[in-house]
Amino acid sequence: MGYVLLIGNKNYSSWSLRPWVLLRQAGIPFREDLVSLRPDADKGSRMARLPAGRVPCLDHDGFLVWDSLAIAEYLAERHPGLWPADPRARAWARCISAEMHSGFAALREGMSMDVRARRPQRKRTPAILADIARIDRVWNESRARFGVGGPMLLGSFTIADAFFAPVAFRFRTYGVAPSGAAAAYLKALLDLPAMRESDEAAQGDERLADHALDLLYPDD
Repeated sequence: MGYVLLIGNKNYSSWSLRPWVLLRQAGIPFREDLVSLRPDADKGSRMARLPAGRVPCLDHDGFLVWDSLAIAEYLAERHPGLWPADPRARAWARCISAEMHSGFAALREGMSMDVRARRPQRKRTPAILADIARIDRVWNESRARFGVGGPMLLGSFTIADAFFAPVAFRFRTYGVAPSGAAAAYLKALLDLPAMRESDEAAQGDERLADHALDLLYPDD
């Protein structure tokens, strides 16, 4: 059977995007399975197959791995090259991926992922501006320290880029323009084949079309 990735709607489910982009960009074969989180009569039965009642979840021949960071680490153990080979670059990549996984609450709340939308005038609170500034620093410092040899954060594509993939869509939606090398990185991230494919799919993904549904995604 191989890998089956259980995900939410491509337009809204930011956490689902991370392992999806990772698998697709790394060329790892998988099948995707959409899990609707609509609060209808069948929701309980749909959620029963998800250990934490959340997406994403990776099904590997019947063995379930949930939480996007755990999924990435599981894949990295089976597919070399998803983390940088250099120990310091690898530690850095893990640090910024973990920070993205657990932080930036203001950005998540105030600028939810909506791939199709364009809202450049969205109000930016001091907390959101602080999150944007921190991401700008992370991107610029990552490129300066480890970006030789390619356009991604650490040169070539790694898990760290997959973890910042939803931020790229958010920045585009809300008209956020990072500075310096971070600006070129944003364009390079959006231009990845996997990101372009996900973007195209989100444009026509009407399976959960109501924008209010982004509030129903208890993603990990």
